[in-house]
Amino acid sequence: MSKIREMDLKYNLHSWSAQKALKPEVITKTEGIYIWNEEGKKFYDMSAQLVNMNLGHGNKKIIQAIKDQAERIPFIGPGYALDVRAEAAKKIVEVAPDNMAKVFFTNAGAEANENAIKIAKMYTGKYKIFSTYRSYHGATYGAANLTGEPRRFPSEPGIPGFIKFVGPYSYRAPKGVTFKNDAEASAYYLEILEDQILYEGPQNVAAIFLETVVGSNGVLIPPEGYMEGVRELCDKYNIVMVADEVMAGWGRTGKWFAIENFNVKPDLITFAKGATCGYAQIGGVIVSDKIAKHFDENVLYCGLTYSAHPLGCAAAIATIDAYTEENVFENVDKMGKILGEILEDIKSKHVSVGEVRYIGLFSAIELVKDRETREPLVPYGRDPEGLMKKILGMLKAEGFLTYTHENIIIVAPPLIINEEELREAMKIMDNVLDSVDNMVK
Repeated sequence: MSKIREMDLKYNLHSWSAQKALKPEVITKTEGIYIWNEEGKKFYDMSAQLVNMNLGHGNKKIIQAIKDQAERIPFIGPGYALDVRAEAAKKIVEVAPDNMAKVFFTNAGAEANENAIKIAKMYTGKYKIFSTYRSYHGATYGAANLTGEPRRFPSEPGIPGFIKFVGPYSYRAPKGVTFKNDAEASAYYLEILEDQILYEGPQNVAAIFLETVVGSNGVLIPPEGYMEGVRELCDKYNIVMVADEVMAGWGRTGKWFAIENFNVKPDLITFAKGATCGYAQIGGVIVSDKIAKHFDENVLYCGLTYSAHPLGCAAAIATIDAYTEENVFENVDKMGKILGEILEDIKSKHVSVGEVRYIGLFSAIELVKDRETREPLVPYGRDPEGLMKKILGMLKAEGFLTYTHENIIIVAPPLIINEEELREAMKIMDNVLDSVDNMVK
């Protein structure tokens, strides 16, 4: 065993894993969209790590910004005004929807959602928080209670007031329920949501949290009219609308924030990941002008030692500049169209592929045992035969790194990927799916 791996396993606890069976790859080099292990094997990073390395590995502009800030002022408490702290917040507000006014900085996405929960409750004086079953909002205790999928289970029994509802997922609508178009799908899911608001008492509901595009739980793109309908319900019942943009924001869909695809302005936006592309930790809550003004006279009971950390703020400034200067969003639009064409071709060729979903460079391949019945390749929350782990291993053996969740393979490469790289990587996926087809025949 590699000495590095041996020491790693001896002293580290790895997330979401039983430790005994682990064999983590030892990484010695990263550059662009590529990763190399200690044996010199080269991999395509086709999930941008945890869908956060939007600008790829080794961006010199961000690295230099962190170096410069570390030499000047590496840390000062969040109660002080600092040039990079002010500039980072200004740049974020300027690229956000025009109703946004201020930023409360955190260290990552889970903390962003934790603080958004508190802000919504303080602002409204209400206590119930709605979120969808197919959602992931983080693993800290409040964010885990906000999360809808099975990773919330270790945090249960949960905190009172967290309510789950069924979000739009037309491919897996209940048996007998079919939609002619997006309008019908939106009407169906919005009716369910409004009924639940009424059953829970609108006077009790502080916020509705939505991943603007559901991420790891399937890259579920809301049908046309759904987000607008949620906005209308929030206005009708005085509920704060929160867009979780931790994964979908920062160019992943070709826009600064995915909510821009739906012509909706939320009250709060939570962010992290692509704000610094992993080069330094930062996350935050962007609040609307109306909510910002509330806290002019009311105490904001939120605080973190490393809120608006100077190194994170410097990295965020450089990252935002790089998105513009390097024409990243234009590349997302071009490569996103090509990725969509490749995915549709893959769907047409492989009996194991039930559906493909994509927006920008954010996509998922949903695997099934039977296309007609849409039976998933693995049961929800269980994979007794380790099929998805096996598929992940086949992809990795051919140099394609990504992750899976339930019966879904995520494809979300760095936003700097070019056409040649994209086509070469997706050939690996195509070939591996030949073997998956044989599993289901």
